[in-house]
Amino acid sequence: MDGEGIMKITRRGILLLVMVVCVGYLMMWVMMQTMVYKSTWQPKMQARLNTTYFGTQGPNLVVYTFPVLFVAVAGSIYLHWGTKLYQNGVNKRKGAKKGWLAVWRRPVVVKGPLGIVSGTELAFFFMFIALVVWYFSIYLEGGFSRITTALIHEDGGELWKAKLDFVALGLGLAGNLCLSFLFFPVTRGSSVLPLLGVTSEASIKYHIWLGHLTMLLFTAHGSCYLLLWAVTGSLSEVLKWQHVGVANVPGELALLAGLGLWAATFPCIRRKFFELFFYTHHLYIIFIFFFVLHVGASFMCIMLPGFYLFMIDRCLRFLQSRDRVRIVSARVLPCDILELNFSKSPVLSYTPTSILFVNVPSISKLQWHPYTISSSSSLETEKLSIVVKVEGSWTKKLYEMLASSSLDRLEVSIEGPYGPASTNFLRHDTLVMVSGGSGITPFFSIIRELIYLNMTLKLKTPKLLLICAFKKSIDLAMLDLLPPVSSAPYDLSDMQLQVEVYVTREQELKAENLKQLQTKWFKPHASDAPISPILGQNGWLWLAAIISSSFTGLLLFMGIMTRYYIYPIDHNTNKIFSSATKAVLNILLICTCIAISSSAAVLWNKKWTAMEANHITNKEGITPRATPGSLSYNPERELESLPHQSFIQSTNVHYGERPDLKRLLSDCEGASIGVLVCGPKRMRHEVAAICSSGLADNLHFESISFSW
Repeated sequence: MDGEGIMKITRRGILLLVMVVCVGYLMMWVMMQTMVYKSTWQPKMQARLNTTYFGTQGPNLVVYTFPVLFVAVAGSIYLHWGTKLYQNGVNKRKGAKKGWLAVWRRPVVVKGPLGIVSGTELAFFFMFIALVVWYFSIYLEGGFSRITTALIHEDGGELWKAKLDFVALGLGLAGNLCLSFLFFPVTRGSSVLPLLGVTSEASIKYHIWLGHLTMLLFTAHGSCYLLLWAVTGSLSEVLKWQHVGVANVPGELALLAGLGLWAATFPCIRRKFFELFFYTHHLYIIFIFFFVLHVGASFMCIMLPGFYLFMIDRCLRFLQSRDRVRIVSARVLPCDILELNFSKSPVLSYTPTSILFVNVPSISKLQWHPYTISSSSSLETEKLSIVVKVEGSWTKKLYEMLASSSLDRLEVSIEGPYGPASTNFLRHDTLVMVSGGSGITPFFSIIRELIYLNMTLKLKTPKLLLICAFKKSIDLAMLDLLPPVSSAPYDLSDMQLQVEVYVTREQELKAENLKQLQTKWFKPHASDAPISPILGQNGWLWLAAIISSSFTGLLLFMGIMTRYYIYPIDHNTNKIFSSATKAVLNILLICTCIAISSSAAVLWNKKWTAMEANHITNKEGITPRATPGSLSYNPERELESLPHQSFIQSTNVHYGERPDLKRLLSDCEGASIGVLVCGPKRMRHEVAAICSSGLADNLHFESISFSW
């Protein structure tokens, strides 16, 4: 058996082990509030794991923290080998299996508060809700059975008050269950998400669902306690900060920060006041800090793993954002569109539809905006491009800056790219891409990647149908950005590419819209560097090393601190040493260990990248140019190259009408038709409804999200 075969078998073994650990982790949540767990399992674990080195944190670290971090490390190794197999054996890929799995991936809910939801997503949604209901109800069942006369007397001599006490605590515990999963979807560079087959941008909706449920439960938790204290004449409890155990004041401060954050997340506020939403979202730091002070260090370990992985990702993003990247050129289109072209390291590889976060300090040092990468790392090895649509004050300032000034340098910082671990568009016979306005940009990278597979690797690619709708003919200038600019000749005639363009609000091409795009060139600066992977070529292995080394260091320092500082004072009673002090010390240890491990890995890879760069001649990159036969320019203009001529010949422009998506999709031929959509909500819903209607069994709606 060759090395590739051994690698495949090992990956299957890792995946099986990860699935077993995940099932075990979820089962612990199912059993956590049962009498079997509390009377049998928990005492045995405490007897063995409540050591002088970790105290009462020991059982929670083993049961809840370690399994998730183990999955993250194993997943990183799995993805590293998967990347190698993808790079070495792309020509051996076969079509995906069709059957009942494809049915579960189809949209079953198109309109509603949840957005577009597939059968698989809906099933997991209801299973999670069932887990929360089970967790809460089984706690209440056990709690109500423990109500005694003495307990009723403490709550004012009435049974309902004693029950309200248990309901309030149960709501808080259920909220903690949701909080434990809240940060997984927003950990952009996590190995857990791609292991499950989802990307960070596609999983944002899961974060939204979990966030609303978390704050709903925590708000009910706090409200119930306020009601209980009010009716029992104990409102002084509001101002109590207990020395040991659960502290009230930190919980109230955490809830206030959470409510401020939550209020700005609703669509009516987020869409109209995005900057308010962006800045108030940083209240999560205050929320988590006081939450840990509220519940204590031991209980913190239950929700720690998701937040721990998020902190590693956040630290790596911070380190990457400190550098300035080199922007080579910008193309300014007359339709309020910019194309920014960055220099990139040849070792940086990303998949189509990947996302790049961009910050321009001269406009705002705090604002970061995500954009889909329009270039292909396979076809354009030294250039990375994004397309920016003017839609707010930040993008308006950027457009005006580039369109009207004579800048010779623009300071830019980036985070990313982030995207799916792999893509396999070759499994389809036909690929339909439906876009509205600037929603066309994610499909540039897909088309360019397929050009590479067809022209360079000589693979058979699916038929391509690009359906794009624009409001005005001036927007046709965006099509100038579709063909890749390359020094190597290529012919699109073998690509079977058909482009159907619809200009909905004009009956013909208007002369005033025939405007040339501008190209801005920027001078290289010594402090600017090409975009390179923050953890080098073996990023997944380095991520595994950061997770394992930081957690090992945390256990080491936590053990020393507990054994030689806390234990001599408290003796594992949790009645003497301040809970708040212990929580703060644990937070400092976590942050320190993550910062040291992440910084060491980044500095090592920076040193390696600098050494490699010394052996490579600095290249200026290829000059971007306008499409000679641009649809929005003079149709009589001479076609200067075969690629652009092929593109123009495959394009039909329809004025004064909207695309009949149902007809266009039903006319597509092939056993498997992949359907991607990016554009206004109405368009996304229409395409999803067509694919889920049973119109044709061969329509496969791709659950790829391009919006945050």
